[in-house]
Amino acid sequence: MQLEELITRFQQKDTFAFERLHSMYAENICGVINTIVKDDNLAEEICQDVFVKVWNNALSYNSSKGRFFTWIVNIARNAAIDVMRSKNYKNQKKNLSADYFVSILESKSEGEEKEVNTKGLHSLVSKLKEKCIQVIELLYFKGYTQKEVSEELDIPVGTVKTRNRSCISQLRENMQL
Repeated sequence: MQLEELITRFQQKDTFAFERLHSMYAENICGVINTIVKDDNLAEEICQDVFVKVWNNALSYNSSKGRFFTWIVNIARNAAIDVMRSKNYKNQKKNLSADYFVSILESKSEGEEKEVNTKGLHSLVSKLKEKCIQVIELLYFKGYTQKEVSEELDIPVGTVKTRNRSCISQLRENMQL
């Protein structure tokens, strides 16, 4: 079954189409969420919420505005960021032991690298120019807002938006090669 037909059936609330799309994308979506929240269990929980949200809002997907996978990734990224900004999440982080943070620091360089490589994303992103790598890592992998990226890289917000668009376009071209 072609992806377009699968998406159409999904929008018509076909559970088979949902199951197929979930099996196609869940692992990658969960990986994207996990790069932001850095907690496997929380990432899986958010991933499930994302798929429920996607199911409930399936008709809002418009193929002329982008690919289906990109639409889901944006929803997932926003959901992960919302969770991280929530008071409940921040309060839970205040109560964690020092061991939790030590393990993050020890596994950050190797763990994140392996997670991204397993999805094939790291190799695609690494083929981009350094400017693109910086913007994409901050926006999509670390969950920064465009304003935060602007401050981090000391460039105007408009430049961040322009680079993001052009970098994503370049990434799409690289994916089709």
